[in-house]
Amino acid sequence: MTKTPSKKTAAAKVEPFDGLYSRVREILEDARSNVVRTVDSTIVRAYWLVGREIVEEELGGKDRADYGKQLIAKLSQRLQKDFGKGFTQTNLKYMRLFYQAYPRLLDAAIGHAVRDESGETSQHTTPDESEVLLNRPQNPNLSWTHYRILCRVESPYARAFYEAEAAENRWSSRELERQIGSLLFERLAKSRDKAGLMRLALKGQEIQTPEDAIKDPVVLEFLGLPESNRLVETDLEQALIGNLQDFLLELGKGFAFVARQRRLTLDGDHFYVDLVFYHAVLKCYVLIDLKMGKLTHADLGQMQLYVNYFDEEVRTEGDNPTVGLVLCADKNDMMVKYMLAKGRQRIFASRYKLHLPDEKVLADELAKTRRQLEARLPDGKTPGKRGR
Repeated sequence: MTKTPSKKTAAAKVEPFDGLYSRVREILEDARSNVVRTVDSTIVRAYWLVGREIVEEELGGKDRADYGKQLIAKLSQRLQKDFGKGFTQTNLKYMRLFYQAYPRLLDAAIGHAVRDESGETSQHTTPDESEVLLNRPQNPNLSWTHYRILCRVESPYARAFYEAEAAENRWSSRELERQIGSLLFERLAKSRDKAGLMRLALKGQEIQTPEDAIKDPVVLEFLGLPESNRLVETDLEQALIGNLQDFLLELGKGFAFVARQRRLTLDGDHFYVDLVFYHAVLKCYVLIDLKMGKLTHADLGQMQLYVNYFDEEVRTEGDNPTVGLVLCADKNDMMVKYMLAKGRQRIFASRYKLHLPDEKVLADELAKTRRQLEARLPDGKTPGKRGR
């Protein structure tokens, strides 16, 4: 009598083939990705070179403004005949702008060896800030669509930041546009001095402390909620859960969703944390409480209770101290400053915005914050209290 193979035996016979298939699939998918990246990289290089040709030709024209208009129109007409609709006047203008925004994209990196006046080889040590920003090489993870969006960003600091973040986090062009529209760079740059601003521009968002992971304001325009006095916290919470992927993108790298309305019971009294996240980089829980009105000292005290509870009852070995964030419609910054004095830096308060922030308002706020930072001396004293 022939025995029917057991499930275990059948599975064992299939496993070698499954392993082979997985390895072959990985090879082909990797090759396909490399082909796409190679094509994108080649297109980026070609469009940069086209932009350079246009700029150099325009600079050689007698009446530059008039000659430039004629040049773009004539070039577009000829190129569309030979290469199709990808060479409209608008696209050619973007190629020109691309070269102007990245004039050294295909040049060697700034750290290369150069020859000094004596003919000996030397090494750059402390390059000028503008040199560093201009001498960024082409990033193979960015497509022409990414660069087309990036070259519209006027500030070289902001442009370098978005370029680094888009490449590292593999943002789609839609995600890149959203982050630029929400003024992510300006929000993260608010509390940084000049050196911190340069690091942000060149390396993107580096998360080493809880302060690095917190944005203020937090922009929630993707919820589509109106500014209304009748909006309640449960509406906001439900909308955030319904748009969790977009909310995680807004919170930034490292956040993972854990729970909503997490109940804490203390001697029969129940308390509820609106949203609980875990931060993979900081290795700690992040508790978020939602407040529709203006922040009060009681809201911060309540968050302190939640943070203390998690530290005592939930945190396990290997977890860092819990971080608390109160999202509110408005706040008194001076009250927050004194409530969250030294020793309580693990609790933060940020405004939330249900629409994209006004660039001028945020720029003014950024300039004010930067002036305050630059006015401080290394010892933390203000110039007016400087000792003789």
